[in-house]
Amino acid sequence: MPIFHYKGYRADGSKATGILKADGLQDALSSIKELGIFPKEVNEYSHREKRWFFRRSESTFLPSITRQLSTLISSGVPLMDALRSLSEEHRGFWRGLLVTVREKVSGGTSLSRALEDYQNIFPEFYRNMVAAGEQSGTLDKVLARLADFLENQASIRAKIRMSMIYPTFMICVGFVVISFLFTFVIPKIVKIFEDTKSALPTITLILIGLSNLFVHYWWLIIIVIVGLIWGFRRLQEKHKHFLDRTKLKIPGNIIQSLYFARFARTLGFLLEGGLPLLRALELSAKSIGNLALENKIMDACKKVAEGARLSASLSGFPPVFIQLIATGEISGRLVEVLNRAAATYEEEFGKRVQKALSLLEPSMILLMGLVVGFIVLAVLLPMFQLNQLVK
Repeated sequence: MPIFHYKGYRADGSKATGILKADGLQDALSSIKELGIFPKEVNEYSHREKRWFFRRSESTFLPSITRQLSTLISSGVPLMDALRSLSEEHRGFWRGLLVTVREKVSGGTSLSRALEDYQNIFPEFYRNMVAAGEQSGTLDKVLARLADFLENQASIRAKIRMSMIYPTFMICVGFVVISFLFTFVIPKIVKIFEDTKSALPTITLILIGLSNLFVHYWWLIIIVIVGLIWGFRRLQEKHKHFLDRTKLKIPGNIIQSLYFARFARTLGFLLEGGLPLLRALELSAKSIGNLALENKIMDACKKVAEGARLSASLSGFPPVFIQLIATGEISGRLVEVLNRAAATYEEEFGKRVQKALSLLEPSMILLMGLVVGFIVLAVLLPMFQLNQLVK
């Protein structure tokens, strides 16, 4: 249940402040007045929860709530009753959000306008599609298409996260194992060689140096790792355009396929929902996730506004993709062509990810083998020298 903080005045003119729980703003106002307090300001606490707390479930909440709302409305349930049922099913921040939206709608505000207070949760294209559905009287169908689209995007994001689990796990395990070897195992072995006072091979000296680094300067390694992470994030913030241009040049066209699929899927979805081409292009550009491609799409949008065809205005996209758009424009089936292109690039993205993972596993095994080989060689060479001296 949402928590409200209020400020007001009592009958004798004294100030009053406090907090209380209520189902919504109207219930909170009624409860405050029952306490004999004339409210001056009432704010909801639950909306101020830390972003990280609810951001993780947002990718599942939005498709789920959209699908449920579509089902309720298509079954003949009035919008107010549908929103009330949904609010009763959730807790915490999400319950407060739905209660607030329901109250705004009950006050005469359209659903799309009520969602504007939560722009970080309901994207601009989402609100535009809801507005189009309200105007055309097909809100239930629009919400169903939105749910399909959001579920598809969530599925792609899940595939990306799953594909990153194995390499991340292997890197972490490899780092832990190497750190353990250099910190606890190798110092005990190389101590034998140091006590002999004989000249050691260069590779053994390098091994001893690395071991000393892990033992005596472990804090420096942590600082370097944290510094690299911080530096990379700063680079993303300050030079995002440069990084996004670099991503488009990565060999294998893995990430490029993802961008092309996302653009085609979003544009086709928005056009199918009844949005004008220029507006659909603007929203698709913002959702593509690459600033370099976004700028190229916005440039194309300006050319289309001047009367040019979309296929002749786009740059930075594969010739096959542009040819498909040209065919869709000529045949009048642009939405169908875009959806087919999106499905093709999504399938291509999945295959390329699997191929990259199949190459990554032997590469990481080879790397670990080289590290182990280096350690073994650095330990055995001094032993051979000692053996020769003994003979």
